[in-house]
Amino acid sequence: MRGGNFARCRVGAVVLLLAVPALAGAQPAPGPAPPATTISMADALRLALAHNHTIRAQRLDVDASRADEVTAALKPNPVLTSTNENFQVFSPSQLTLDNFANNANYVEALSYLFERGGKRRKRTLVAQDTTHVTALTTLDAERQLAFSTAQAFIGVLLTKSTLDFAEQDLANFRNIEEVNQQRVTAGDLAEAEFYKIQLQRLQFEQDVTAARAALVQAKAALRQNVGFDALAEDFDTVGDLAYTPQTVTLDELKQAALDSRPDLQAAVSGITLAQDSVALEYGNRARDLSGEVEYDRAGDFNALGFGISIELPFHDRNQGNIARSQVALRQANEQAAAARTAVLTDVVNAWSAYQSSQQSVTLYQGGYLQKAKDSLDISTYVYQHGNGTLLDLLDAERTYRSTEFAFRQALAAYRSSVEQINFVVGKQVMR
Repeated sequence: MRGGNFARCRVGAVVLLLAVPALAGAQPAPGPAPPATTISMADALRLALAHNHTIRAQRLDVDASRADEVTAALKPNPVLTSTNENFQVFSPSQLTLDNFANNANYVEALSYLFERGGKRRKRTLVAQDTTHVTALTTLDAERQLAFSTAQAFIGVLLTKSTLDFAEQDLANFRNIEEVNQQRVTAGDLAEAEFYKIQLQRLQFEQDVTAARAALVQAKAALRQNVGFDALAEDFDTVGDLAYTPQTVTLDELKQAALDSRPDLQAAVSGITLAQDSVALEYGNRARDLSGEVEYDRAGDFNALGFGISIELPFHDRNQGNIARSQVALRQANEQAAAARTAVLTDVVNAWSAYQSSQQSVTLYQGGYLQKAKDSLDISTYVYQHGNGTLLDLLDAERTYRSTEFAFRQALAAYRSSVEQINFVVGKQVMR
């Protein structure tokens, strides 16, 4: 007994020594990634495609379609039939082994359905076509999500820029207010005139308040696309509303869109799906054949038998489904043609918007922005030296503020038009 206990102790010690290094090297399972505190446009697109629940749910349609492929490729199962008769259950005295062996009848049959017309192959091909169309449809949904995310990101950049300018403009106006406060103290400015300046500050403060609210809403829209858990509450964006001229032509964009747009590819693949569906319906016109082999025992009589069965297609030859599939094929051709026209129209419209926004930004940068700033500087200088009127100063300030806001809107429109070009083409052709 002692020897046995000692041996068990040694085995336990060895197992423990072997387990200790493994336990020491084990690492805790990594938890979810912490929410990002800064995000770029590329990060936003990556997070949206990875975390957006709507697109993740739609991707499962592809998995479901692949499961349908498995179902379509399955062969029929053989059928086992067992028929047993002539048991004397109402005469208990007859329920003997001899009665079971010599008076009861036993029929054991095995049957199998032979599919004709290439149904299984054609059915599988239709399922594969459906998966391909579903995958392209999901890819198109990702394209739309990417565009929506880019628009939301540009919205954050715009509201950030607007808020920065509003706060800067408010600070500049407060400097003007302080200078004129000194003029009132020195007796160079009437107190009633100074009250008008103070009242004007309300507009600047309202601009800041509205810009802050707009920034919160823009960030919420972006978080909705990329997933609220993927971004911190107080996240910040990387990038600005920079203007970068692009070198592409309309013809290049049209050809790229025809080659890349997943919705157009899905429509074209729909023609293949419809053609294979027509072939499947013609295959379904062929009647399947059932074959059967059976074993019969009646008393001491043993025998084998076989049989076949086939439906005689005197009336139903699948005419309706064949006609319907042919109509669906014509529809698929029309839908593909409509999709091609829509793609080209989208490109032309996006190109027009891009050119318009580009010209708008160029006009502002070509001199109008600087002129508005120079006008404000001149009016401020003249007014502070007692040669201008308050009305002229406020008018120059309003003009400068509206010009700056409009310039930022033009930059955002330009960035949006660039993303719209990428969207209608179906891939990134502009940066």
